[in-house]
Amino acid sequence: MAEHEHEHVRVAVIGSGFGGLGAAVRLRREGVTDFVVLERAGSVGGTWRDNTYPGCACDVPSHLYSFSFAPNPDWPRTFSGQGHIRAYLEHVADVFRLRPHIRFDSEVKTMTWNTDRLCWDIETAGGPLSADFVVSATGPLSDPRIPDIPGLDTFPGKVFHSARWDHDYDLRGKRVAMVGTGASAIQIVPAVQPLAAKLTLFQRTPPWVLPRVDRAITGAERRLHRRLPVTTQLRRGLLWGIRELQIQLFTKRPDELGLIESVAKRNMARSIKDPALRAKLTPGYRIGCKRILLSSEYYPALAKPNVDVVASGLSEVRGRTVVAADGTEAEVDAIVFGTGFHVTDMPIADRVVGADGRTLAAAWAAGGMEALRGASVPGFPNWMTVIGPNTGLGNSSMILMIESQLNYMADYVRQLEVLGGRVALDPRPSALHAWNQRVQERMKRTVWNTGCESWYLDANGRNTTIWPGTTTEFRRVTRRVDLSEYEVLRTAAVKKAEVSA
Repeated sequence: MAEHEHEHVRVAVIGSGFGGLGAAVRLRREGVTDFVVLERAGSVGGTWRDNTYPGCACDVPSHLYSFSFAPNPDWPRTFSGQGHIRAYLEHVADVFRLRPHIRFDSEVKTMTWNTDRLCWDIETAGGPLSADFVVSATGPLSDPRIPDIPGLDTFPGKVFHSARWDHDYDLRGKRVAMVGTGASAIQIVPAVQPLAAKLTLFQRTPPWVLPRVDRAITGAERRLHRRLPVTTQLRRGLLWGIRELQIQLFTKRPDELGLIESVAKRNMARSIKDPALRAKLTPGYRIGCKRILLSSEYYPALAKPNVDVVASGLSEVRGRTVVAADGTEAEVDAIVFGTGFHVTDMPIADRVVGADGRTLAAAWAAGGMEALRGASVPGFPNWMTVIGPNTGLGNSSMILMIESQLNYMADYVRQLEVLGGRVALDPRPSALHAWNQRVQERMKRTVWNTGCESWYLDANGRNTTIWPGTTTEFRRVTRRVDLSEYEVLRTAAVKKAEVSA
């Protein structure tokens, strides 16, 4: 777009999901209006725009899975579906007047640090621009991951990922292979099972599944929340407090999680009467090591006569025949991958080029992802990520972590203003090392490091995803930017003037 050529803004935000919209709201509240939100798609919503598969819903209660500054008294269910969450994000964009700042169809191709001008030069699908400060809010659940399966490219049927659902393809009467047993798969299976002639589930590792205590929120409750907003805050606070207490078991006393395992086993036993199938579905690792899933429909669907559970991952495709690692074969018309996302190898990292000419992906190649306070990386000045390394949660709402990181972003902008002029902050390697060492040391005693394979771990088996503490702790350590952890950068002209003075 010609009107954006050579444009310069104070802040560029990448992405318009929860993180990007939250950043935009916070910038406006800080008095910063010279910013843009660069969105690769044609509408806001992030993962809640992209994931439209049957049964898609959140596994965090609605009143906790929303911004504290934008409470919604009209959530229809205790656990809301994709459509209602996306509508909420559209509402946030409207209420906070964010749309004039959003550039749709503006996927970031590269962003390169300009050492001379102390700014980021950004190439987008909508044209070039530059920014003093970049907030990357692309999210870890934005780029689908499909495993490299021999023969998949010659499969004559339909293939798609859960995050790229093909609504034009009718699954009724089809033989369907569902690959994966993560959070998406356990929602897809109950939705597809009644339609499919045959559903074959390829399960590499069985998940722990707890009942999903979902219900419609009554009209009386919604009226109360509208008339007395404090009741919405109290509801949110109660949900938050329960999870803050629970996290102690995950981070400090994983051996005491046996009681929760027994609840999960009873949930399975209510629907799965076949001992052989129950054995296939029983995990061999401590509950919580992988993400605990919530569903009251998953096990009943697996017990139906048109469903087969293959306790092995998909290893090969031969024409219409899909073959598991244990040799089990099935003839199918469609393959649906519920195999997650590029979480520990975020594709955006290949597009960020730092001060020394290296990409962020190259900087993380040796030791894995790491960022100071989950936000900034040495060699990439005036750049921060939202939902960065070791900011994920295993039992609570990521909106809590996002809002904490927005506190950090706001203070970052304030510090730049106080320092004045053309200035940048570059994290000190020593500060990152000290921070990451503390995080990884705490990680050793958590349930997430008890031996299972999960998407929390990178290729080296290192947990670069989860925060090993409470959301309260994280909010405390991200409340302010500690300038002692950063090197202050100024342009050569400013340095020369300072020396002359």
